[in-house]
Amino acid sequence: MTPALDPRDRGGPGQPLVSVRGLVKHFPIKKGLGRARAVVQAVDGIDFDILKGETLGVVGESGCGKSTTARLLMGLIPHDRGDLLFDGEAIGGRDLPLRDFRRQAQMVFQDSYSSLNPRMTIEASISFGPRVHGTPARRAIEEARALLARVGLEPARFAGRYPHELSGGQRQRVNIARALALNPRLVVLDEAVSALDKSVEAQVLNLLLDLKEEFGLTYLFISHDLNVVRFICDRVAVMYLGRVVEIGPAEAVLGAPAHPYTAALLASMPSLDPDRRTEEPPLAGDPPNPIDPPSGCRFHPRCAWGEPVCAKEDPALADIGPHHAVACLARQPGAAHSRAPLLEREAA
Repeated sequence: MTPALDPRDRGGPGQPLVSVRGLVKHFPIKKGLGRARAVVQAVDGIDFDILKGETLGVVGESGCGKSTTARLLMGLIPHDRGDLLFDGEAIGGRDLPLRDFRRQAQMVFQDSYSSLNPRMTIEASISFGPRVHGTPARRAIEEARALLARVGLEPARFAGRYPHELSGGQRQRVNIARALALNPRLVVLDEAVSALDKSVEAQVLNLLLDLKEEFGLTYLFISHDLNVVRFICDRVAVMYLGRVVEIGPAEAVLGAPAHPYTAALLASMPSLDPDRRTEEPPLAGDPPNPIDPPSGCRFHPRCAWGEPVCAKEDPALADIGPHHAVACLARQPGAAHSRAPLLEREAA
């Protein structure tokens, strides 16, 4: 993968476009009949980078914190702690106010209908953002029509229509065009193709790949479909209960998973081969309560490799290969787990 060259780069192609460090978001809730309060630990201290010109996939079970992470990154909800950097500058800080950041980062949501204003025509929806940021109305409309054509919708037929007059796939193409209207560098796709029919999904995925190449985009791609992630993503981050438990190149994470949770996700994928039917569930039990997560490794109550040390020590992300990191004591050299590899000096 070659990093995208963009005249707006401040740190050169070698600097990550997005850097997330120690990101935390807890949602307070009332507990019981009294006034005691608890918190849902939706995102609890995650670190990752998104490199320029790449597609980073984020996968995990429902409730693991994928969409919350996307909304924190976009500034749609405030984070409690942590650092969010865009090309080396703090998002929402003095050097990069949210208004300036949102000219360079856009989001495509899962629900294509509720993402659009039902009272606005398609061309009005696409041109709204540029007009807010100072583009003259006529020019904004012309650019909106050009983007409609680029995503495969004939402007003469679709520009004056309303969202309810379009199919789900057509509305999602409109949302993609609207995301591109401000010429962003980063596009966050939150389950953007999961509600589409498979044939339409394939068309939209190919469109996203073409647009990425044409506009020099960087994607954060959130999905529950590992086949789609394998097709479109360069790297993959696996989340479990508000934490990143594995991150690395897509071929390494999905081809030879290092974390037992990643392996369980892959084992849960349905197969069309009658000789490869799943006869035993890859995971036992339900995900723990995010209000009161387990001590130590959060996955240990459901892990086939779980040992007493897993309930005591909280593993950090540690490198196990080129650009491949995992949070599992069984994979970290010198850990007190029976499966842990030996340190180099011990092996010698």
